[in-house]
Amino acid sequence: MRAMSTWIAVAVAVFAVVAVAVAIGIFWDELGASEISTAGWLALGFGAVTTLALGFGLMALMFISNKRGYDDRVSRDR
Repeated sequence: MRAMSTWIAVAVAVFAVVAVAVAIGIFWDELGASEISTAGWLALGFGAVTTLALGFGLMALMFISNKRGYDDRVSRDR
């Protein structure tokens, strides 16, 4: 039963990503003749890479913190 719910969650997530991509494509096409300069593409790429690096770094810190026991409940017995 758990495997089935996992597959349903994955399917819903994939559907949501595809729906957003289609909506963005439709909106972009309706804009008409819109161009992005080379500097704009560089800024877009830099922003995407920086955001991914920040996300990966924070997730890595979270996993390291959990593995080393920093997230364990602190006992206040004295």
